[in-house]
Order: sequence, then structure tokens, then C-alpha cells
Amino acid sequence: MSVHITRKRGLLNSGQGGIVARIVVFVVILVPIAVATATAFAAKYLDGDPFNPEPLVFSIAGWQIAVISSAPRMDLLVLSAAGLIVVALGSVILEGGASLRILHPLRNQLPWALPWSPEGQPPTVVVVLPAHNEETTLPATLQALMKQTRPPDRIIVAADNCQDNTAQVARDLGAEVVTTVGNTGRKAGALNQVLAQVLPTLRRWDFVLIADADTVLNPRFLETGVTVMVNDPGIDAVGGMFFGEEGAGLLGQFQRNEYERYQLQIKQRRGRVFVLTGTASIFRAETLADVAQARGALLPGRPGDIYDTSALTEDNELTLALKTLGCRMTSPPGCSVATEIMPTWRALWTQRKRWQRGALENLGSYGFATATLRYWGQQFGLGYGVIALTTAYLLLLISALAVNTWQWFPFWVAVTVIYGVERTVTVARGGFKAMAVAAPLVLEVAYAFYLQAVFISVLKDIVVQRTARWGHVQREGAIDES
Repeated sequence: MSVHITRKRGLLNSGQGGIVARIVVFVVILVPIAVATATAFAAKYLDGDPFNPEPLVFSIAGWQIAVISSAPRMDLLVLSAAGLIVVALGSVILEGGASLRILHPLRNQLPWALPWSPEGQPPTVVVVLPAHNEETTLPATLQALMKQTRPPDRIIVAADNCQDNTAQVARDLGAEVVTTVGNTGRKAGALNQVLAQVLPTLRRWDFVLIADADTVLNPRFLETGVTVMVNDPGIDAVGGMFFGEEGAGLLGQFQRNEYERYQLQIKQRRGRVFVLTGTASIFRAETLADVAQARGALLPGRPGDIYDTSALTEDNELTLALKTLGCRMTSPPGCSVATEIMPTWRALWTQRKRWQRGALENLGSYGFATATLRYWGQQFGLGYGVIALTTAYLLLLISALAVNTWQWFPFWVAVTVIYGVERTVTVARGGFKAMAVAAPLVLEVAYAFYLQAVFISVLKDIVVQRTARWGHVQREGAIDES
């Protein structure tokens, strides 16, 4: 059987990485600026005098307070509503475009790489855990795997460049250990080495769970994920619904609130995956084999690799690879996992810069396509958010300093209250602490500025070609490599 494979050309290829990365930054900056400028001109044209009619002024405890009852003109409100509708329709169109790849999957160009499963034989589930100096966290991860209602058939720990007792801890707890050899590709390289040994022993309908060595799965994770994929043979991967572990005070609660809202978004999308999390995801063996065949031709990366070792965010890159091939993915509610929380602002800064830069570089690798348009839209949204949030609060500060009287706009107070209710309700499942952090708004607004500073820092680093840092959280009792 001869198969013709046409090379997929993204924006990014070897020798041009710096130039194309700068082009990506330019596009991500230019589009939001253009939209923000158009919005500002429309508002200036449509809005009337915000200080007309005369405000009601009264005093409380020596403070002069002016209540301005006017609201924006109706045509401006209609324009704003139209803008929201356009954004919503755009999202639907982008989702529809991505779904076309599932109807006509690119993977059909690839030959079968694995044998069929014998009739009536249940699938095998193999777990692969990449671990770098994880002796302190690995026991909880392995114990959770062994308590699964659908136990895995094999558990393999990829001990990658470890200077601690990770390998021995894994053996003592009953796991197989594969020690990487000469790996310089971090987590992705370790996974490639192990999967190159494991995949040839599997059949098309067998499953591979890839999880971090500091992840604790709920007891029904494997049962839920495997059942979903057995009942629907068209699903190629199941991603975990992750929530943050306890601890780290206010900083930890900010992150847990983020994860709560992400889970809510996935539920609203009926399980459709935005990023197939590296924290814990289940794959069909044939799906991973297809990716390995497509590398270097239909997908970026080296032929035979499942993970692209040049990607900073290997889970995001693999998600784009699967969507490019036309694979279906889901995140069912029963597949929840507890993942690590960054314990310090410095660790969070490093993590989020890696995530953000990896996302931008992955888009450079894949270019503009139906599989990536929604991800481009997300980056444009981040850029617009920087402009909008910074401008709004800067104008608010200038206004506060320019007048001697507190000015209250009931219309905008009502809008703020609605926004505050939304932020509180969307984290209600996280409990009282989550809602207490969300309700005042000011705390999460400050956190939003922090994340936007990360975004700006990443854009700057790409422009000046600063080397990205991977980052590794130092756990209590672990070896310090600094």
C-alpha cells in the first residue's frame, strides 16, 4: 500500500524560528490594537457628554459625593451588544471549522501502524509517568493509581535524569521503571523514549494514560475514561478535569479559582477539549502511533516522535497535533485530578511564562488553519484584554485624581455588581474561600494585572530572543538543583 503524504507547512520552520516568532508577536499585538482603536473611535462618536445632566451632590462624613444618573446612549449600548453577538458567532464559526477536520480527518492518509485487537479481548491500559526527582510526590500518585476502580495493567515510571531515589521508590511500590538515556528533551524526550518501547507491544484499541508524577487521580478516573472511549470508538483521547491542590494561601486560591472556571467552561462546551492537559490524559494506542507517523510530514517535529521536543508546552502542542489530524477529544466530569499549585509568585511567573510562550510558539509552528484559529482568537483576546483593562483603570485613576468629589455612576455600579456576582458564582463549587476571594473583585483584578504582566513579558522575551526557562517546583525533601 502506497501512501502519499504532503508536507504540512506552518509559519515556523528550522532556521526561521526567531523571525517567525517575532511575526507572531506582531500579529498578536497589531490585531488587538486595531480593534481597540476602532472601539474607541466608535465610543467617542456615539457617546454624549457623560457629565450631563448636572449631578446630585451631597455630603457624608465630610466627603462630597456626586451621583451622576446618566447612562451611555442607547446606540452605544446597541453597538456593544452587537459586538458581543459578533464575538459569540465568531466562536461558533471557529468551532464549526475545527469540526470539519473530524468529518474529513487528515489521519486517513496514514497507514495502520498497530495490529487489530482480537475479537472479544478487553483493552489493555498502560500508564506512563515521566518523573524527574519526584521521590516525594510519586508515592501519592502511584497509590491513587493502584486504588483505581479499573486498575491499570501496567504502570511505567520514566525516571528522567534523576538525582534522587525516584526509581527505587517506584520499584518499591510495584511500578516498572525505565531510565532514560541521554535525554535532553525534558519531559517530552522522556516520554518519547518510553513510548517508543511500549507502543510496538500494544494493539490499536489499547489505551495509554500519560500523567504527571505529582498528580493524584480520583478513584474512578480510569474507569470513566476507558468506558467513554469503549462506548464511543470515535473518541481518540480523554483529558482530565484538573483542580488545584490545597495550600499556598491567597496565591493558591487565585490558581484554584482559575481551575474552577476552566472546568465550568469545559462543561459548558459539553466536554470539548481546549487543551488536552499533560496532568493526566488517556490516548488510544493507535492515535499516538498516528502522531508518530505524521511527524515531519503532516505535523511539525521529528519523524517517529510522539511529542515535539522543541515545544515548551508539550501538552498544548500535542493537542494541536491531534486536532490537525482530525482526532476527537473530550473531558468527562468523572475524570478529575488534583494537580500542583505554584507555591510562590516567582514559581507562578516562571510557569505561566512557559505556558504563554509555548502557546505562541506552537501557533507559529502550525500557522493559520481551522485547527488553530480558535487559539489565535484566544491570543488576540489576551492582547485586547491588556489594552482594555489597563486603559479602563488608568482612566479611573486619572479621574479620581482630577476631581475633589467622589463621583458615582449608578449604571456602572450596577454593571460592576453583576460582574462581581458572576465572578463569585463561577467559583462557588470551590467553597467559601473561593467566593471570598472572588467577591471583592479588587483581589482578582490585581491578579489579572499580574497575568497580563506575564503576557507582556513573554512578548518582550520573544522579540529580544531571550531563552525561555522551563522551571521546576522544589518540593520539601527533594534535591535542590539550583
